[in-house]
Amino acid sequence: MSNIVLSTLRLKHPKLALLQSCSSFSNLKIIHGFLIRSHLASDVFVASRLLALCIDDYTFNKSINFLGYAYGIFSQIQNPNLFVFNLLIRGFSIGAEPSRAFGFYTQMLKSCIRPDNITFPFLVKASTEMECVTMGEQTHSQIVRFGFQNDVYVENSLVHMYANCGLIGAAGRIFGQMKFRDVVSWTSMVAGYCKCGMADDAREMFDEMPHRNLVTWSIMINGYAKNNCFDKAIQLFELMKREGVVANETVMVSVISSCAHLGALGLGERAHEYVVKNHMTLNLILGTALVDMYWRCGEIEKAVRVFEELPEKDSLSWSSIIKGLAVHGHAHKAVHYFSQMVRLGFIPSDITFTAVLSACSHGGLVDKGLEIYESMKRDYVIESRLEHYGCIVDMLGRAGKLAEAENFILEMPVKPNAPVLGALLGACKIYKNTEVAERVGNMLIEVNPEHSGYYVLLSNIYACAGKWEKIESLRDTMKEKLVKKPPGWSLIEIDGKINKFSMGDDHPEMGKIKRKWEEILRKIRLIGYKGNTGDAFFDIDEEEKETAIHMHSEKLAIAYGLMKTKPGTTVRIVKNLRVCDDCHTVTKHISEVYGREFIVRDRNRFHHFKNGLCSCRDYW
Repeated sequence: MSNIVLSTLRLKHPKLALLQSCSSFSNLKIIHGFLIRSHLASDVFVASRLLALCIDDYTFNKSINFLGYAYGIFSQIQNPNLFVFNLLIRGFSIGAEPSRAFGFYTQMLKSCIRPDNITFPFLVKASTEMECVTMGEQTHSQIVRFGFQNDVYVENSLVHMYANCGLIGAAGRIFGQMKFRDVVSWTSMVAGYCKCGMADDAREMFDEMPHRNLVTWSIMINGYAKNNCFDKAIQLFELMKREGVVANETVMVSVISSCAHLGALGLGERAHEYVVKNHMTLNLILGTALVDMYWRCGEIEKAVRVFEELPEKDSLSWSSIIKGLAVHGHAHKAVHYFSQMVRLGFIPSDITFTAVLSACSHGGLVDKGLEIYESMKRDYVIESRLEHYGCIVDMLGRAGKLAEAENFILEMPVKPNAPVLGALLGACKIYKNTEVAERVGNMLIEVNPEHSGYYVLLSNIYACAGKWEKIESLRDTMKEKLVKKPPGWSLIEIDGKINKFSMGDDHPEMGKIKRKWEEILRKIRLIGYKGNTGDAFFDIDEEEKETAIHMHSEKLAIAYGLMKTKPGTTVRIVKNLRVCDDCHTVTKHISEVYGREFIVRDRNRFHHFKNGLCSCRDYW
């Protein structure tokens, strides 16, 4: 090695040949040592090339302290030039300490070196990384001072900075004044609108773009997904395919996640096929998104298969499959996967523990759940979060240990939130414990006075105990606080199209749907169904309640599913609220009468209805 280096040093420009042969950080240090001994390290040309190699390598590998080494090289240069300062500003603008980029800029000005159009985009980037609008605005004033306000690269960086910091108006003003706009300019505005929650404005600008690249498509699809416009994200992906643009892994994560939120299994499966067909790399993020999609769409077996076939796994992918098994009621499998995860050396996170504790709760595994909970605190030094407390309360409540659950709440080091108290109130309903329910209910109404579900749940408990005056008092409280029940909706995917039902909405086939529901009602009444109006709003009379419960969105979706699918087909429905008692009873009866399986995802868990039974064992 030394002979090669020494002979190379005799060439006119030895540094270029040496640095071009560098393939690792250790080689870089060896070459630097030879340059120091050869008295070439202080040469600004040689040092700048060595510095450039450090910065370039840092861009692709931030695990090694290239920046610290680069600063050491910089400190040995006697008269650094603009190229050197720009390198340092660029490197630190994407580093762990982006504020240091401004220190080099100040030092550069003190050295009487004038900045150029390369300097400012990286200073603006440093402001963006710091999420500091003040520094960005100060940099903007420097840009104007040195006359670079009309440079397209500088303008693009400013548009991106203001948009990323939420100042979409400022970004729009710069964009509007630009004499030349490239795809980066447009894409920055689209991204800014998406980040500010203005998905429609983003789409309007997206449609106006003269040219789009894959990054633009990716940002718009992801913007829809981030703003809960999941159906629009999928529609845009279909348009993207029609225009001949091939998606990458980043786009597919957004698309598959959107399918997961909608519970659209057919669309999700087609997205998976697209991934395979286009030979995409099943990296950790994409692989976990697929696992997540399958169990959220009700296909836990497929989720397990995809998980087992992942080329690599991390704590997030393990947490996903454990959570999927938990919400589908496979408690023992969830605990098994948790044990396997720990045995293989993966460190469970607080999210993992929430998932496995939830599994223990749904499966009645009280002793195992408490053991895992203590292990979380003792072995992993994870501080209990409200989600963990909620799982323990739910677990004790489901097991009928209401006194223990209430004591656990009273001994919590933090104030219990609505889900923690709601878990105990739900258990009080199952075990008809009015005394505990009243105490917990009052705490709940104090914590979350606008949540209608807790009023309804407490009123049902009072009704079972014949405490009508308490119900009257609850009704008055609701009127006083202007409590309104949030609109419930249900989604069902038929032939690749998402159909949304909500009570009171009109549907093109509503006449047929209502006639189908009347047919269903006649059949299930023959096997003993009687309407349960307990969960209907308790300020209307019984006849109105009967009509109301039969127009629940889930029932409309079931009727539509039976109309549009072949006999024997599994019907999948996604709800935004908890399944009410009557809908739960109805769906069990329908599964028995029609010989169908219904998979319903509500706000808390999955319900698999088959042969007149539900996987939740009537406790949800």
